[in-house]
Parts: sequence; structure tokens; C-alpha cells
Amino acid sequence: MLHKAFLTSLLASGLLHSKFVIGESPTRPNVVFIVTDDQDAQWNSLDFMPQVQEHLVKKGTNYKKHYCTVSWCCPSRVSIFTGKAAHNTNVTNVQDPYGGYPQFIREGHNENWVPLWIQQAGYQTFYTGKLMNAQNITNYDEPFISGFNGSDFLLDPNTYSYMNPIFQRNHDKPIPHRNEYSTDLVKQKALGFLDDAAKDPSTPFYLTIAPIAPHSDIGFQATGGDPPFAVDVSAPISAKRHEHLFADEIIPRTPNFNPEVPSGVDWIAELPRLNAENITAADEWHRQRMRSLMAVDEMVGEVIARLERHGVLDNTYIFYSTDNGYHNGQHRLGPGKNCGFEEDINVPLVVRGPKVPKGKEVELATSHTDLGATWFKVMGIPHREDFDGAPIPLTESDIQKLSDSGKAREHVQVEYWGYTRPAESQDTDTPKYNNTYKAIRVVGQEYGFYYSVWCSSVNELYDMKADPGQMNNLFGNPGNSNTSLPNSTYAKYPTYPTEPPLVTLGNTSYPRDTLISRLDGLLLVLKTCKGKTCVSPWDTVLPGEGITTLAAAMHKQYNTYFADMPKVSFDTCLEGYLEDNEHPLWEDGMARPGQVVPKFPRAFGRSTMDLP
Repeated sequence: MLHKAFLTSLLASGLLHSKFVIGESPTRPNVVFIVTDDQDAQWNSLDFMPQVQEHLVKKGTNYKKHYCTVSWCCPSRVSIFTGKAAHNTNVTNVQDPYGGYPQFIREGHNENWVPLWIQQAGYQTFYTGKLMNAQNITNYDEPFISGFNGSDFLLDPNTYSYMNPIFQRNHDKPIPHRNEYSTDLVKQKALGFLDDAAKDPSTPFYLTIAPIAPHSDIGFQATGGDPPFAVDVSAPISAKRHEHLFADEIIPRTPNFNPEVPSGVDWIAELPRLNAENITAADEWHRQRMRSLMAVDEMVGEVIARLERHGVLDNTYIFYSTDNGYHNGQHRLGPGKNCGFEEDINVPLVVRGPKVPKGKEVELATSHTDLGATWFKVMGIPHREDFDGAPIPLTESDIQKLSDSGKAREHVQVEYWGYTRPAESQDTDTPKYNNTYKAIRVVGQEYGFYYSVWCSSVNELYDMKADPGQMNNLFGNPGNSNTSLPNSTYAKYPTYPTEPPLVTLGNTSYPRDTLISRLDGLLLVLKTCKGKTCVSPWDTVLPGEGITTLAAAMHKQYNTYFADMPKVSFDTCLEGYLEDNEHPLWEDGMARPGQVVPKFPRAFGRSTMDLP
């Protein structure tokens, strides 16, 4: 039970809003966060999950335009649990030197992250399942993770082993579980933590449940040579009771599935079409993903039942999401992630809880960097200025108010560094090291765009209303659909043999290059944004102008201003975030509407670094 003096100290420190009156029954809600691994939104995987449908979708709100800001599990999870974009966490990979648990510790996040702040605000905090890559059986106590009253983590090298997981509870030694199904163990541990939380009904709780489904199964086989082991990557494994399901299910044959004409840029544009054997394997991989989610679905139902048994369901927010999306066959890609395509970055988010509308779908742009700020708001914890996100509107009135205001945030900043593989299932494929990019996803009420700048000096621009499959790169060279003209940092856009296309925002058409200049300016600010600038970038791009939407920024009075602005570029393709490799860097006071952009020394600094 929270002691009255302790609550008083929390109020004095500002860690609690004063609306929680000392001496009255606790009104602070509980929060349960269920986060799967690699679950798609574009193929409607939630439709295959009856418990999720019954208890969350029908009794909560589905945020259809929710995005991860980096399509890779470790950087994405660190963003969720710090409330910061990956370029501010500097955890941009899944392994050393740019990512994983060691980098999380080196960057000081163990002392500054959401679970710890929630715990310090008087919540019981629990976690079970996968936290992040490279938290393993040798470093789990170097140091122990902070911020939890109770934890039971999956550890490498068996994090992704469905049938042989290794768990590490609190400060205990790791324990292997031979021939036990990982998701079922996560469920048992989650239910146990709910029982632990219920022992102190006067103190609210925050529980994260993180099964690995529907991630691929990864095992390690001894080789007796150098290297001493080989990585075995295979399709997700379902619980035996679900092996018979979805025998006839196939990947939706959308226009971007294994297209006849190449799509994308750089290495993606060079991929050959999938053959019949590839497609058969991709469909079975898809079926295994859906089968593996069935144990997650059962877990959702049992978590709901346990909350109800303890009498706390009506005072509990349940958030269901995943770390990143997934592609499989789209754009000729095999199973995997790491790209900026909608399949990879648009992810599920369903929320159920007090005053959350039931059965509602919302099209407002939200991202993983918003989750920490949202939890803080419902818990009554003051917003942190260093959060790169903002609270997601959860009530009918807040959703409607933001939708009607004309000031709803339209943008999601997307970024990625490092290598990827054309197919996650083909571990022997040559990795593609030139997969670093900065991007923006614009979600307007009457328009939508995706714009990216790659480290290899190619760009993408897709009209997401007219071309949701991202097949027609409007930045590309007319007459050559699988390449993009080079983007020069210091020159005007290249001359096209035909007139560049017009783009439409609402009822108004503009030259394509006018749109690109605005997106360049927005990307220039967002790629290194911090705090409020990430939420309201137009205040920095066009200071003092009162601009809140892309459509408003399209006014012709800003044409010269944007045309003179330097363009985003990279020196080379690196596996992690190094600020000196990405430029120009926005500086306060850089320009004002109508002024010529001044030269500033950091804008054109060049790096001599090569690929590591």
C-alpha cells in the first residue's frame, strides 16, 4: 500500500498530478502493454485473432495509421520505452557497436527510461518476454535492467527459439526451458505478475507482455569450426494445437505482390521476380506467422479474464501493438522488414480502457514515440519535455476535438541505418549495406505521401492515396521505372525529359517539385529533431507563420524560401547513426520566410568515414 507520506513526496516532486487526492481511493488506472514481434497491419493479421477482435477491437479503438519510426526490433523498442526517436537514443541497430542491450546501457538509458519513471511515480511495474536484442546469458547482470518490481526476460542466444527459450527472472540465474513453448510460458508469467499486482490493490500497476510471435524461429547449430556455430533461421513455430489452422491461407495478392515491373530504388529495384518455389515458401511462411499468433490470441483472452477476476478490468488500459511491421512478397521481397514501405512501418495499435470508444477506427497519425507520453497522461504523470512524441487522444471528445481542429499532426518521421537482407529466411544472402535512409510519412485527411532520401543518393516519393502499394515513384526518371535519378545536395533537381507530374493535395494541384521542396524542408528538421520540434516541426521550418499542415505550407509565397533550402544527404552508407555523416544540420535562426538561406558552417561539413 502506498504510504500517505510517500504520496505527498511524489506530489511535491511533480511526479504526480495533484488531481489524485491523498486519502481517497486510488483512481490511477492500470496499464497493460502487449507487444508482439514483427506483426503486420497491412495484411489484417488482427482479423485472424478472435480474442483480440472480441476483447480489444470491438471494445476499444483501432488506430489504423499507427507507425513505428524505425523498422527494426531493438531500435524500435528502445524508442517505445524512452519516448525518443532512434536518432536521439543512438540505439540504431540490433547488435554492437550501434545497438543491442550493451549500447542501451552505454547510452545511459537504464537510468532514464519510461518503466523506471513510471515506477518512481508509484506504480508497480512488471515485464515478461523479449525486451531487446543482445540481452543475453552473459550480460543480463551487467547491469541488471532497472525499473521493474518483477521481471522475467527472454535471453539470447535463445530469445527466438520457440521450443527452447531461456528466461531470467528478477535477479535469478537464467533458466533454459527445453521443449516448452515460448508464448505459453510468457502467458503463464504474465498471469503470475497480474496475481502479484493484485496483492496490493491500492497501488496501480504497469505490465508489459512481449511474446516473440510472429518473429521467425532462430537457432544456433555447433559447427566444430570457425565460426563455432551457424545461425538457423526458419519460419515461426506454432503451438502444436494450432498446426492444422489456415491450410488454405495465402498472402494477399495485392498489386505490389511480386510485381511484373520492378519497384522501389537501389537494391530493391534490382531484385528478380519471385519464382513459383519462392511464392509457395512465402505463403507457408505466412501461414506459420498466423498460426504462431494463435497462442498470443489465447493469451489476450486469458489476460482479460484475469483482470476481470481481480476486479480491475474496468480501470485498466490495454494497449496492443508490435515493434515493427513485415513484408513478404511485396516488391519482390522475401520475408523480412527494415524497409520504409507501408508493410514495414504501419503497425497495429488497438487500445481499450476507461472512456476509450468501443469499436472505433481512427485515421490520425500516431507513432511509437507517442506511447510513453500517452501512458504518462493516463497515469497522471506530467509530460516530459524530452519526449519526442505527444499523448495519443483516447477519448471520443479528444479524438473529435483534434480531428476538427485542423491541427492534427500529419507527419511520422521514419529512419533506418545499416544492413538488411532481401529475405530473412535466406540467411546466406549477401546483406545489403546501403539500406540507410531518412523518410517522412505524411497522413493528411485528404492526402498522403511517403518521401525518403537514401544514403546512396536516391529518393522516393509516393502518393499514398493514389498509389497505396508504393509502385509509382514520382521522384523517378520517366520511362525507366526501376531507377531514380540522383539527388544532388547542392544543385537543383535534375531536368526531366518530360514535364514532371502534378500532385494533388485536397482539391489543389501543384508541380511535383513544389511538394518535394516542402518535404525536403520538413525532413531537414525532423531528421535531428528533439522534443517539441518532433511533434510540431512546422514551427521550426516556418517559424512564426502558424503553419500546421503540409497543405498550408504549399502556398506560393514560400516557394523561394524552400527552393533555397539545402537538401538532406549522406556522405556514405553506415551501419549506425553518426551525426557527422548526415547533413545539413538545422540550426536555430537558419532562415525566415522570404530570406535567402545563409551559409552556416555545419551544413556542408563532410566526413571521410568509410564503411566499417
